[in-house]
Amino acid sequence: MQFRMKHLVAAFSLAVAATSSYAADPIKIGVSGPFTGGSSSMGVSMRDGVRLAAKEINAHGGIMGRPIQLVERDDEAKNERGVQIAQELIDKEKVVATVGFINTGVALAAQRFYEEAKIPVMNNVATGTIITKQFPDKPENYIFRNSAADNIQSPMIVEEAVGRRGFKKVAILADSTNYGQLGRQDLEKALAAKGIKPVAEEKFNIKDVDMTAQLLKAKQAGAEAILTYGIGPELAQIANGMAKLGWKVPMIGSWTLSMANYIDNAGANGDGAIMPQTFIQDSNNTPKRKAFVAAYLKEFKPKDGRIDSPVSAAQAYDSIYLLKAAIEQAKSTDGPKIREALEDLKTPVEGVVMTYNHPYTKDDHEAITANVPVMGEVKGGRVVFANPADKTRPVANGKKS
Repeated sequence: MQFRMKHLVAAFSLAVAATSSYAADPIKIGVSGPFTGGSSSMGVSMRDGVRLAAKEINAHGGIMGRPIQLVERDDEAKNERGVQIAQELIDKEKVVATVGFINTGVALAAQRFYEEAKIPVMNNVATGTIITKQFPDKPENYIFRNSAADNIQSPMIVEEAVGRRGFKKVAILADSTNYGQLGRQDLEKALAAKGIKPVAEEKFNIKDVDMTAQLLKAKQAGAEAILTYGIGPELAQIANGMAKLGWKVPMIGSWTLSMANYIDNAGANGDGAIMPQTFIQDSNNTPKRKAFVAAYLKEFKPKDGRIDSPVSAAQAYDSIYLLKAAIEQAKSTDGPKIREALEDLKTPVEGVVMTYNHPYTKDDHEAITANVPVMGEVKGGRVVFANPADKTRPVANGKKS
């Protein structure tokens, strides 16, 4: 009898252990971005923002009692690699959602697999306007975003150049990727709305190191400012190229002028560049922002206490909390249920970038609205507020009806 009782107790213990183990099975979230190469200052900052949020959430019991398990993959900013990763994360790793995508081209190539699998994607850095509207014929849209789309940034860039500074002659320099060329189109539309046509439009390729030909055409056309769409290394070549020519006009461009590898590679030549920003490291006007910056610096110890891409880190951090809120509201990790919850979040999510108050609807998967970004300026190796008054303005509350 005693022997039988011992076996029953042992069997019961195993059952409890198995139940506990099942209840604590991790929630797998994919993290896809370029952690090496020219886009890595964005990708690594994004990844680390995600890691920080996941660590905090896990320290407080996870999501529905289950820990977050991040499945990180380096897409190298290559479209084909992004496609391979998407298939692996969906088919092999069985992620419930994926965050990331830095490069617009990679997003457009890879996110179709998530759409087909009915698994939500949170674009937390990529900004191409078309990203959340890639599948208009699908009855449900699984593509979400919490970065500032280019159709928000481009009017800000044009308003700075034409509206505030009064320039009538502007040139556009954009890289040859989907990001650069789609951004160029958005700039053209924003300029046309003010009755302005660029005096020059020049293209360059990733890894180009000499912008002399493009800059000479802009100079000869009488450009009073250069409007840019590209990423850090090549943008630095524009700033350095102007210095070589002894020709200095303002650079006003997309948010990527804030990248560390623009600031560091351009040095003093990069000072004065202006760009839209959803978050600036010096934003310390809320306890949430102060805590985020302090925790990031303590955890990752970036050189000189400067986050390489504060925008990428902050948006990435917020993206995990948005997913947490959706999963908890849905009480499920089922893709369609997470999507439905994201489209109708009942409780505001206090983020670093903003307070997300019903940020999405079924027809609108853009969390960032035009009232959120401010203009940043490169000064002395860091990004600061171009307009000091923005430093203390209230944090935006992105509410949709």
